[in-house]
Amino acid sequence: MYEDCEQYPGTVRSAPRTVVHAIALGVLTLLFFVAAGDEAKADLRLCNKTESQVGVAIGYKDKSDWVTEGWWNLQANTCETLVPGALVSRYYYIYAVDYDQFGEWGGRAFMCTRQREFTIRGIEDCVARGFERTGFFEIDTGEQSSWTVQLTEPVQQGTGGR
Repeated sequence: MYEDCEQYPGTVRSAPRTVVHAIALGVLTLLFFVAAGDEAKADLRLCNKTESQVGVAIGYKDKSDWVTEGWWNLQANTCETLVPGALVSRYYYIYAVDYDQFGEWGGRAFMCTRQREFTIRGIEDCVARGFERTGFFEIDTGEQSSWTVQLTEPVQQGTGGR
């Protein structure tokens, strides 16, 4: 089968086409998974589309309890990842304060917060436990693996967010 190479020194044997196709397919598959891995990042992001600095707190239910966390301070016209990775809940709750215009984004889902950085487990008896009782607005992610919330102009207290 390879007698030609012996007759003609310097001739290189070529691999059968099926081997070349298999290698090419393997390389393409590997490149697909590497590229898909970069695009598959899932996060809960919040974008501050105002001209003001805002403070943001979130609430969500983890495997065993309600959790609230804050504060993320976002400069005007910037975005921040609040929950990195795939979302663990369908519903998230947001409360935000406009530091410059003194507005807020809130709602009727009451959870615990405090003035400085916090992670609080549980949403019951906020005041009795030394926290503030704060109204958050609900985000229904529809069980998507990633979601972005955009804050626009501040709304009046307790009317929800956009």
